[in-house]
Amino acid sequence: MHLRLFPRRLLRHLLSSPYRLRRALPNAALERIADAVHRAESGHRGEIRFAIEAALPWSYLRRNARPRERAWMMFSKLRVWDTEHNNGVLLYVNLADRSVDLVADRGIAHKVPVSTWHTICHEARDHFRHGHLEQGAVGAIEAIGAVLAEHFPLAPGESRSNEAPDRPVVV
Repeated sequence: MHLRLFPRRLLRHLLSSPYRLRRALPNAALERIADAVHRAESGHRGEIRFAIEAALPWSYLRRNARPRERAWMMFSKLRVWDTEHNNGVLLYVNLADRSVDLVADRGIAHKVPVSTWHTICHEARDHFRHGHLEQGAVGAIEAIGAVLAEHFPLAPGESRSNEAPDRPVVV
């Protein structure tokens, strides 16, 4: 059965274009997502990154890799792990696979149950399924921000340093 699904998946990826991604999330929407990241990071010491791509690269498709593997690669490539308190979180979206993945650094992953991340991904996927990419992304970012605020709050009078850009990454 696995081999029968692969041609359909391959076709979805080949037909997903950067143009489709830009139509789904124009520059104004990306700016609003960046603003949501900035707001969500304001009450804690964590870092949130948002990355989205239309389709997986051929090197991933050739070996039928799952989007989760790409999410881990983007986590590394974007250096989300490179924060003072090891509390970065990547929200990764792949349009062709209709996939939403969260990768949390070790500082936060040990404190938050996996079910919390699954719930956030599931809610975002529901928005995406109905064509509401921006709302799904903003909702997930706000939920991630709430989790980080619970576990890495700013001390009274502590100022926040932004260790990573807030702008979404369009791959």
